[in-house]
Amino acid sequence: MSIDPPGSGSTVRRIMLGASLRRLREASGLDRGQAGFHIRASESKISRMELGRVGFKTRDVEDLLTLYGVVDDSERRALLEMVREANTPGWWHKYSAELPTWFTTYVGLEEAASVIRTYEVQFVPGLLQTAAYARSVFQLGNPDATPDKIERRVHMRMQRQERFTQKDGPRLWAVIDEAALKRTIGGREVMSEQLQHLLEVAALPNITIQVMPFKFGKHAAEGGAFSILRFPESDLSDVVYVEQLWGALYLDKREDIDPYLTAMEQLCVESTTPGGTVELIGGLLRKM
Repeated sequence: MSIDPPGSGSTVRRIMLGASLRRLREASGLDRGQAGFHIRASESKISRMELGRVGFKTRDVEDLLTLYGVVDDSERRALLEMVREANTPGWWHKYSAELPTWFTTYVGLEEAASVIRTYEVQFVPGLLQTAAYARSVFQLGNPDATPDKIERRVHMRMQRQERFTQKDGPRLWAVIDEAALKRTIGGREVMSEQLQHLLEVAALPNITIQVMPFKFGKHAAEGGAFSILRFPESDLSDVVYVEQLWGALYLDKREDIDPYLTAMEQLCVESTTPGGTVELIGGLLRKM
């Protein structure tokens, strides 16, 4: 299944709420057609609700909870609170004018993830970029953008990073192709600052950085960059994010995810150890 771009709500909250409604329906012995009839909707709408691919109306959820025999007040309140959260815009939506709609999906997933594993070929991963490096990347990719628009995108990228530098923040495990570290973005001063920043964040307990060296001319991820997001809720599958020039793929079917998990594991085996990463980046800095 490919995850649909969100409206204004939280993608992950919709998925969580949908999974909860599916479990309750199955426990009550009802099929989707019966549930749909009860709220004057089609079977396909119930399916989309349970997959978290549509918005939720409070009245529909209330009626379904009654149908499924959920009478406990605290349980009902918790699920109805999820409806409110699923329909509440995240902080990143204030940047919607600067972002393509397909990318807001990723930011919502990123915000909820407990572990992100990423492989990047061309640039330092966004979550590890300095402001100056990010600004140079945005200017390269958006030569006609106004300075104000560039600064808003830089500010958003810095805001996305805050969770990962906090105590007990999510886990970030990045594999960076050596070419990205040797490609001078923004000039020597910007690149030097970026490499120094990588050394600093690599010392954080929840961030692991590895480098895929040139000596592996052929490796497991020749297809390009991708990220794997994992969530604290056991009911939610991993999501693979593959960015393309004018869009992105969001994959959460097991048969689609497994090849990426295998590729990521192989990348980690073939890449530098964290200690080797520090040595490699330190060598690059000394040469600048």
